[in-house]
Amino acid sequence: MKTIIQKIMMAFLAVALAFAAIPVTSAFAADETPPTKGELTDEKLTEIWLRQQKLYERMGKAFEDIDAHIAKFQGMIDRAAENGKDVTSLQAALDAYEAALLASQPAYEELGQTFRTHSGFDANGNVTDSEKAKATIKEARDQMKAIKDSMGGTFKALREAVKAFREANKPPEGTTERDS
Repeated sequence: MKTIIQKIMMAFLAVALAFAAIPVTSAFAADETPPTKGELTDEKLTEIWLRQQKLYERMGKAFEDIDAHIAKFQGMIDRAAENGKDVTSLQAALDAYEAALLASQPAYEELGQTFRTHSGFDANGNVTDSEKAKATIKEARDQMKAIKDSMGGTFKALREAVKAFREANKPPEGTTERDS
């Protein structure tokens, strides 16, 4: 019985070894050439464009109504000040963030124009002209980078200031924030 199992195992290993020796390659249709590494296909361009649109929409939450956006933060800071908390670092971070938002607003509006014209893409984000689409994606990327650079990390600094404030003003153990 043992020899039969050994023979079956040897046969299985031989077949496995034979399959392992055969090179694995991708097959393409004769009239279709595979995309080269780094080449942007229409599908990839569409994917990038849709991702950029989502980033633009997220940015819009801050830029669409700067006054209301800042007022929300200011209200939280004012309430903390009324409760006797030191809010100087929070206020400084908010002031820097507001100044950066106002300075970056023209660049954001220019980016909005790029998305409204969407040269090389149809209304659904599908590529209609690859070269124009590549140029539009590059333009949007450059505009987003300019906005990020002009913001200078002020939103991150504001988040960090809020985090530090909350850490410094934790309620004592066993109480809730409303109790303190």
